[in-house]
Amino acid sequence: MKIESNGTQIHVTQQGNGELALVFLHYYGGSSRTWDQVASELGDQYRIVAMDFRGWGASDAPSDGYRIADLAADAEGVIHALGLQRYVLVGHSMGGKVAQLISSRRPSGLEGLVLVAPSPPSPTILPGEQRAVLTGAYQSRESVEFVIDHVLTARTLDAALREQVIEDSLKGAPQAKAAWPNVTMREDITARVTSINAPTIVISGALDKVDPVATLQTELLPRIPHATLHVLPGVGHLSPLEAPVEVARIIGQFANAIDVA
Repeated sequence: MKIESNGTQIHVTQQGNGELALVFLHYYGGSSRTWDQVASELGDQYRIVAMDFRGWGASDAPSDGYRIADLAADAEGVIHALGLQRYVLVGHSMGGKVAQLISSRRPSGLEGLVLVAPSPPSPTILPGEQRAVLTGAYQSRESVEFVIDHVLTARTLDAALREQVIEDSLKGAPQAKAAWPNVTMREDITARVTSINAPTIVISGALDKVDPVATLQTELLPRIPHATLHVLPGVGHLSPLEAPVEVARIIGQFANAIDVA
């Protein structure tokens, strides 16, 4: 289904039941289906809401509006349109930075925050050559496969999941692909995230080359001091695809504790 939010048609998928909703936000290059395997482990107990950011998946792709605040407004509009009274935000990588900004506003109904391999709130400044490589990472099948094998994963994805990553990466609109490395990842929201007061956990792959554990320990955790870190051995940046059962187990335990409380 599509929901008009912040002037844009945002594609949303839903499954499961329960008073507490889990709202999933995907990584740069992904889509709502990045979370399918994690969601299948949790749908029996929780309402699952997953959305495609503008310019990705089946959402519309306006010519502009790809800053963190724009993506956050899209997600907030979806949450409002669905009338979610109690929810946990789950953000992966780029989606993790968006989730941090939303949570810093302390919205009504937010009961928890899960950051999966999150982009830190501080600016990620790449040298010009590296930024050019990232900007071109999703331009061809060959470039996506190189990134999968040498940057994004530590565990081998099965053939179907690998094809899904390739399709999602190539499907992104040019303006969405360009915005993250050139604008959005360089944004500084460090002053905002200190306002986060929702219970928070961080899930990181021990072999993540994109947002390594060490980066999170220096750039994220000191700014959200109540957050708890969970490190997955042998896992890279795409933990929702590399280790969905482990990720779902941690999210489930966290959500259950919120539900009980």
